[in-house]
Amino acid sequence: MEKQYLEDLQVGDKWTSREYPLTSDDIKAFASDYDPQPFHLDEKAAKDTFFQGLAASGWQTASITMRLMVETIPIATGLIGAGGEIDWPRPTRPDDSLHIVAEVIEIKPSRSKPDRGIVTVQIDTLNQNNEPVQRFTCKMVAFRSA
Repeated sequence: MEKQYLEDLQVGDKWTSREYPLTSDDIKAFASDYDPQPFHLDEKAAKDTFFQGLAASGWQTASITMRLMVETIPIATGLIGAGGEIDWPRPTRPDDSLHIVAEVIEIKPSRSKPDRGIVTVQIDTLNQNNEPVQRFTCKMVAFRSA
């Protein structure tokens, strides 16, 4: 995929990633290191929680999303975050296969720094049933070509 600079991007540009499979072992390993709560670590303990079963940490879903963003969104100078908002409308479960659909929803060239701008991208992380497990509205710095 050809890399794009600020002037190459348009509102409505859209990219779809590859699938990313997730197992219960993946969920437990991530949780063990970063979010060691019962509903992320143990199927039996998770049954009596808000999630009613093993669920991936939202931060694991966010990490997978970031990986897929880097592989998929072709901003030439890298994905440099400048803020955002994240929602998890449903849990990510064992054996889900995730992918992202990213769409440019706003472009604001900088008035004070003409070599760059802010690109707002809506990134939906979907499971194999195309159900959203995460919605991330991300503002990124994008530079003009030299």
